[in-house]
Amino acid sequence: MRIPVVKCSDISVNIGKKSILDKVNIEFHSHEFTVLLGPNGTGKSTLLKTLSNEMPYSGEHLIMGKPLRDWDKKVLAKRFGILPQSSSLTFNFTAQEVVELGGLTLSGGQKNITRVAKRKMEETGVLHLAERLYPSLSGGEKQRVHLARVLTQLDSIEHSKILFLDEPTSALDLSHQHNTLQLTQQQAKQGACVVAVLHDLNLAAQYADRIVVLNQGNIVADGTPWEVLTSETIKEVYSWQTQVMPHPTQQHPVILSAH
Repeated sequence: MRIPVVKCSDISVNIGKKSILDKVNIEFHSHEFTVLLGPNGTGKSTLLKTLSNEMPYSGEHLIMGKPLRDWDKKVLAKRFGILPQSSSLTFNFTAQEVVELGGLTLSGGQKNITRVAKRKMEETGVLHLAERLYPSLSGGEKQRVHLARVLTQLDSIEHSKILFLDEPTSALDLSHQHNTLQLTQQQAKQGACVVAVLHDLNLAAQYADRIVVLNQGNIVADGTPWEVLTSETIKEVYSWQTQVMPHPTQQHPVILSAH
């Protein structure tokens, strides 16, 4: 039996009188890339923020068997990276300086921080932007800079990394969408626990090991892409008729609109 890296029991979130998450029970494991899917407003980002301790909640939340609230923040920062939907940063830092902020968790001084930051910038395709001022970057460039920052933050830990990404491809063009998800998929293959919120069903089908579908604050499906992305489930959750068929060469599901 695999021991979960992240375990949540009876997690509920209410904003005013509105229930956003209703007694959600879920586990996430190392060596696994999980994608959260669901319509707008169904609790995907709320669940991710709750898992990141950014929102008040009721219930139990364990990281490697230890309550989240009991973790030392500096210790947790070395193994727990979060890429939010957007990051407001108005200071005139260069792109490289933003990435190097993630290096505060690293040992070896500034020389090592710079070395790791440049390597992660190369992996995310932003090394050529190193001297550009961050506010001058496009939305997609900013997104990739912050991905490099988070990967820099986690570089000192080899095992039991946790990487949460909230809509990491929302501002990216086609090639950068795939590059980003290939990078995150590789993190999972190397042992990380990776959880991402996506809206594109086909990207989820191609890259996820596991898909969790939320609807109205509840988990309605949880399994492999083939188990979850059926025409029936998609119709029930998204109110849209689709056809699901195997990719001609890679054999993951491909979702096509039936209209």
